[in-house]
Amino acid sequence: MGAILQPHPPPWAKLVNRGSFSRTDKISLLAHWPEDSRTSFCLYKQGGIRKGPIITAAIHHITETSLETLAQFDAIIDVRSPAEFAEDHIPGAINLPVLDDAQRAEVGTIYKQVSRFKARRIGAGYVAKNVAHHLETALSDKPAKFHPLIYCWRGGMRSNAMATILTQVGWRTGLLRGGYKTWRRSVVAGLRDSDDDLPLILLDGQTGTAKSDILRTLTGVQTIDLEARANHRGSVFGGYSGTPQPHQKYFESLLWFDLQHHDLSRPILLEAESNRIGRCEIPKRIWNAMRRAPRISLTAPVPARVDYLMNAYADITSDQRLVDAALSRLRPFHPKDALADWMALAEAKDYRTLAAALIEAHYDPLYGRSRKKDKSPTLAQISLPDLSTATFETVAKEIALVLSKAENKEDFHG
Repeated sequence: MGAILQPHPPPWAKLVNRGSFSRTDKISLLAHWPEDSRTSFCLYKQGGIRKGPIITAAIHHITETSLETLAQFDAIIDVRSPAEFAEDHIPGAINLPVLDDAQRAEVGTIYKQVSRFKARRIGAGYVAKNVAHHLETALSDKPAKFHPLIYCWRGGMRSNAMATILTQVGWRTGLLRGGYKTWRRSVVAGLRDSDDDLPLILLDGQTGTAKSDILRTLTGVQTIDLEARANHRGSVFGGYSGTPQPHQKYFESLLWFDLQHHDLSRPILLEAESNRIGRCEIPKRIWNAMRRAPRISLTAPVPARVDYLMNAYADITSDQRLVDAALSRLRPFHPKDALADWMALAEAKDYRTLAAALIEAHYDPLYGRSRKKDKSPTLAQISLPDLSTATFETVAKEIALVLSKAENKEDFHG
C-alpha cells in the first residue's frame, strides 16, 4: 500500500472530484465543511486503484478566547518558548515548545543577520525534533479523539507547524488566530480599558485577622483570592520563601480568568488590599471597583492575632535573612531606634514580641490612617473571639449571610 500525505492542499473540492464520491456526497461535504478550516487529506492506493480522499483531521481556526470556547478543547497547548510561557499564558495551558529559548534566539539572529531561508531551514529541523519529542512523551497517551487547541505568539509559523503535524496524526486540532496576542488583547480590554463597574465587596480588617484563611473557608460564595493570585501576603513580610511572584501580565491573566468564571450580577468578595501586592499591581478596573466597594470588617484580640501571625509567617521567621530584609524595608517609615529594637528582637528570635510591637507601632496605625481616608460603607462588623478553624467556619457563615442580604438589595445592582 502506498500513501501520500498532503497537508493543506489546494482547494480540496478538486480532490473530491477525483474520488469515488457521488455528486450528492460532494455537495453535502462541501456545504457542511467550515470555510475557515484547513483540511488535511490522505490519498491511498489499494490494488492499484485510487480510492476517494479520506479526511483525517482538520485545523479549526478559533478567533476568541471565551470560557465557552476554551472549554471545547481537551488541552490548551502553548508552543512558545519557556521564557515566553513564564511571562504569561492562558491559565490552564501546558507548555510544549517547538523552539526552546536558545533555539528561538539562534533562529531569530540568523533570520535578521544572515537569511530568512537559512533561519527557516534550521528552525524547521528544531521544530521537527521537538514536536517528535512531545509526541513520544507528553502526547504519547492521548486517544484518537484528543482535541487540542494550539497557539504561539501571534498564530504564525510555530503554531501552524505543530497543528499541521497533529492533524496528520489524526487529532482534530484548534488553532488560535492571532495566538497569545488575541488572549492578551482580551485581558487588556477587560481589565485596563473597560470602565464597567464590578459587584465587589471587600473583606477588611487589621493585619493578623486571618482574612485570607476566612476567604478560603467560604463556600457557595463568589470570591477572588488576590493574595493567592499574586503569591504574596500583602505586607513587608508577605513574600513566600522560595516561590516567586508571577509576572504582572500573568497576574492579570489569572484575574481575568477568575472574572470570566463569575456571575457579574452577584457579589464577589475579595480581600481589601493596597493597589500593589508585592510587585503585582491590581489592574485599573478592579482597583477602581475596590475603591468604591462596601466592606465587611473583621476584628480580633491582639494576642490571637500574634498567634496567627507566628503560624502564618513561619516560613519567613525560619530564615533570619528574610526577616532582616523585611525589617529593612520599614526604614523610611520609622525612627532608627525603633528599627534597632526590632532588629534586636529578630536577632534574639523573639518573634512573638516582635509581632506584637509591629502590630502596635506599624500595622494598626497604618490601617487606621487608611480607613480614615475611605468613605465606603461598612455592611457588617464581625468580632472574632479567637482565630481557630471553628471560628473561621462560623464567621464564614455570617459573611455568606451578609452577602446574600447585599445581593437582594436593589441598590447593590445599581
